[in-house]
Formats: sequence, structure tokens, C-alpha cells
Amino acid sequence: MESLFNAEYKWVWGFAMAAALFPFVRRIIWVTSVRRHIRKGGVENVDAAEQERLKKRASVTSALLCLLFSLAYMQVLFAP
Repeated sequence: MESLFNAEYKWVWGFAMAAALFPFVRRIIWVTSVRRHIRKGGVENVDAAEQERLKKRASVTSALLCLLFSLAYMQVLFAP
């Protein structure tokens, strides 16, 4: 088991951490953007299609954010 926690597997742990963080970060970004659109344009301008578009946009943003954060964290964690 100890062999799994070494620098050779930092990429695997980075992707695992990104996958674990992804749904939570996506939800936070999506809720924030929907609330911002409601505040700017009113409830009538944010229908189901607009929410779906915002969710896709939040998915891309959170995937990049989680991946970069987790790989940077693993780089520091497994520093020689």
C-alpha cells in the first residue's frame, strides 16, 4: 500500500483529486452564475435553457480549475 503514495503516482493522485473536487466546484460556480444572472436580468430571463448553458460553462471552468489546482497541490505534496 505504501508504494501507491510516492512521486511516481502523483499524476494519478492529481486526477483523482480533480475528479473528487469537480462536482462541488461546478455546483458552486453554477449557483453563483445563475444568481448573478437573476440579479442582473430578473428571474424571467433565466429559464431552463439558460441554466443548462450556464451549467455547461461552469463545467468547463471547474474542470480546468480543479485540474490545475490538484496537479499543483500534488507537485507540492510530492516535492523531493
